[in-house]
Amino acid sequence: MTTTDLIQSSSIPWLTIMVAWPLVAGALVGLIPGLRARGRLVALGASLIELVLGIIVATRFDWTTPATHQLGESYSWIPQMGVSWALGVNALGLVMILLAVALVPLVLLAAPARLAGSTHEGDARDADADERESREGAYSALILVLEMFMVVIFAAFDVIVFYIAFEAMLVPLFFMIGTYGVGEAVARRKAAIKFLLYSLAGGLAMLGGLVALWAVVPQKSETFFRLDTLSQFTPMLPSSWAMGIFWAFMVAFIIKAPMVPVHTWLPDTAAVARPGTSVLLVGVLDKIGTFGMITLCVSLFPQAAAKCAVAMCVAAIVSILWGGLAAIGQNDIMRLVSYTSVSHFGFMVLGIFIGSQLALTGAMIYMVAHGVSIAAMFLISGFLTRRGGTREIPAYRGMQRVTPVIAGTWLVSGLASIALPGLSGFVPEYMVLMGSFSVSVPIALFAVLGVIIAALYVLLPYQKVFTGPPNEPMRHLTDMNGREKAVVTPLIIAMAVIGLWSAPIVGALTPVSDQVLNAGSAASAPAQTDGQTSDAPADTSTEGSSK
Repeated sequence: MTTTDLIQSSSIPWLTIMVAWPLVAGALVGLIPGLRARGRLVALGASLIELVLGIIVATRFDWTTPATHQLGESYSWIPQMGVSWALGVNALGLVMILLAVALVPLVLLAAPARLAGSTHEGDARDADADERESREGAYSALILVLEMFMVVIFAAFDVIVFYIAFEAMLVPLFFMIGTYGVGEAVARRKAAIKFLLYSLAGGLAMLGGLVALWAVVPQKSETFFRLDTLSQFTPMLPSSWAMGIFWAFMVAFIIKAPMVPVHTWLPDTAAVARPGTSVLLVGVLDKIGTFGMITLCVSLFPQAAAKCAVAMCVAAIVSILWGGLAAIGQNDIMRLVSYTSVSHFGFMVLGIFIGSQLALTGAMIYMVAHGVSIAAMFLISGFLTRRGGTREIPAYRGMQRVTPVIAGTWLVSGLASIALPGLSGFVPEYMVLMGSFSVSVPIALFAVLGVIIAALYVLLPYQKVFTGPPNEPMRHLTDMNGREKAVVTPLIIAMAVIGLWSAPIVGALTPVSDQVLNAGSAASAPAQTDGQTSDAPADTSTEGSSK
């Protein structure tokens, strides 16, 4: 059985249900005024149901064969174009879905409590409260729609389905940043447009790759764009075509990751987005970049990936160092957290392309560990700045005396992100570094330098914000309330569990990395030429059936 086998593990289309439920709930919240006025609470309930569905899917997944795409569904959609509604998850896709559906309710719970309007009808304050509640409801509806796209992307077994979700998710994100962000409207719109343009540029490059695939392969089928069909002929493509399509996909994923020098949209976005938006964008959606590199680029075009490995490793090192140094120089706490992510994504990309099974497994675990720690850092920073009324680091000092719980949880989250032993970041970063050392000592040494810089970009801001005597205007601030503690507690627990008991996730993702690397070894057998395309084997898959 290969990586791209799709097996049907259940007669119930669980993945389609997980796609449909948040879409329906989001539409109802967004379109019905009565629901929109209570949108946050309704969306929170819907997201908890989605979390339960995710747990059900996890229990029906066969963890003894984690590299195989399971819970398969495949229905003909546009047969003339080789497009099918095909869903299926391996361990990596399922873990990312679980991360997404776990973070969404925390983001909704972290939002400010619903405003209570005046009891006097026609009161201006009451009208203003109603308007703000309606806006919160619309924002919550967008979160549910975004959750739907996240499930589609990580479960897509058809590349066109992946591409459509990749592009369509820009719509809710654009409004979440530009319309429902914070700060000046001009800055929000500018950041939203910048995010949109960068993402559309990447999407256009991916579209070019998909068109090239359709054009270069003479044999078509109704399931042409399914991963199992593509995996049959991509190793036999002429090397020049394979390299071109590989880079068409890579451009989109490099922007999404994001990597230097196409990373600037991220800090600009984080500076004006709500903390919850940043959590979903950086903690989950940016992982589409690394997920796509693994699932599409390295798996389908292993020879092209091998030829570009050195260049990608150098680019990863640049991102590690540049992101870390840029983070140290930030005065805006949200921009600081976003720049740390640029550095962390460098570690993930290094693990993907260094050519070590240990490092690749570490990169996959890194995707999850970073999602948890960065979610905590964004949310806790949001709790602080909401109280202080500014995101400027110099405005704060001595906050550990005023808000000790915020200070302590922020420090724990920061230490998890810089790989303190016992917390979530240690195991994946250790695996990436050890795998890198086994392949290239110079590259690994530069990565270690990034670890040293990471300690500075977490500890220095902590010193500036939380130590020393408090600034007078900030002495009145209150510490975390019960709702905020309920948000942060599961994240802290997750950091500790991943750090102290990582064996289950390592065991689940190691076979996936083995399959990805074995695909490269198998692809080296058939000879590739720059001349004529080899005949691709006929599609022998049966939709929705076991292999």
